[in-house]
Amino acid sequence: MGLPTEKGQITLAQPSGIGAPGSTLFQSGLLLTLVGVFFGGLALNLTPCVYPLIPITVSYFGGRGTDKAGLLAVHSLFFLLGLAITNSTLGVVAALTGGLLGLVLQHPAVLIAIATILVGLALSFFGLWELRLPGFLTQAASRSYGGYGGSLFMGLTLGVVAAPCIGPFLIGLLTYVASTGNPYLGFMLFFTLSLGMGIPLATLAFFTGKLDRLPRSGEWMIWVRKLLGWVLVAMAAYFIKPLFSSHLAGIILLSAVILAAGVHLGFIDRTTGTFRGFGWLKKGIGIALILLATYQIASTVTRGPGVTWQPYSEQLLKKATSVEKPVIIDFYADWCAPCRELEQITFHHPEIVKLAKNDFVMIKVDLTRKGEPLNEHLLRQYDVRGVPTVVFLDRNGRERRNLRVVDFLPPAQFIKNMAVVRRSGS
Repeated sequence: MGLPTEKGQITLAQPSGIGAPGSTLFQSGLLLTLVGVFFGGLALNLTPCVYPLIPITVSYFGGRGTDKAGLLAVHSLFFLLGLAITNSTLGVVAALTGGLLGLVLQHPAVLIAIATILVGLALSFFGLWELRLPGFLTQAASRSYGGYGGSLFMGLTLGVVAAPCIGPFLIGLLTYVASTGNPYLGFMLFFTLSLGMGIPLATLAFFTGKLDRLPRSGEWMIWVRKLLGWVLVAMAAYFIKPLFSSHLAGIILLSAVILAAGVHLGFIDRTTGTFRGFGWLKKGIGIALILLATYQIASTVTRGPGVTWQPYSEQLLKKATSVEKPVIIDFYADWCAPCRELEQITFHHPEIVKLAKNDFVMIKVDLTRKGEPLNEHLLRQYDVRGVPTVVFLDRNGRERRNLRVVDFLPPAQFIKNMAVVRRSGS
């Protein structure tokens, strides 16, 4: 997704790297996302197209019953590696080549088109149409190959065989990764997804002869597929949120999708299961989604005011220096997902709002539209390579580069950064 940075051009997000300022690797937001993606990978194993691969995979590894346990474990690891290579490559490529997508996301027509595609893919999960691959691809992917290379090939081609079910979900995730422009994030998300998909199969491959302990195939797998369909509908709602002038309207739309999913999956859908407790599982997930939608709307309605921003000007910076106030400059764009997270979560935190009002000069630079001379100059002056970028200037007008934020940062960490810059330069 990287766009050239010459002449002030920008990318969607600057990869912060592990341990870099603003990195979210060890922050709760990314951790929860990775956990969610991992469980999404687990759920994909229960879709109608993947579930039949379980006995095939186990049979393949079961044919190596004469191998020692250690060798069988190595085969399982090669299988996982193949799956991870395929999906992680997709994630990185999406991030590195999605620059054009990022630039045009500011156009309502493109956002509507993306949302329409996601809804169309979701309809495939709901059974209204089927995504089918040519027969020769499926046959080539399911051939048996020997040695560790065979185990690697099994993992590499699992996605081809399972594409009728996991394809729409992968495309939805690829669209999100492309909108962030962060190859590190793309790699982590798809590597985690691969682990979620591959660990159950690799474990079953290692412990052969355990198929009798699995829930029997049946209608309940169709319910799992519908659950993933609702995930894609929610992603479509997420992408068109910027089209609403009111943040509340966007939240109401997303909450309405979650509420509809809860009612449908938990109470309207008549899918039956072949194992005890499936009915309670459906109702439990339905209730959880309804509660989530209610909480999301309530928390947004009752949320207090956010940070008050001012447009950039040299006079404002000089005044801040004269009164010895530190400055925070937020480079953002409406089409930038992490920017919206910062605005909706971090910059609405009561303590941050209070500190910003009393002790800081808060400046926002809107990069939603390209071509403004002042913005192009500021991009070069502050070496801004992507959005979001939040710059901290001390009381003397000098940037604290070690505090620069280039991704979503939770309120607690942002408050620490504000405390550091407030003490510096005095």
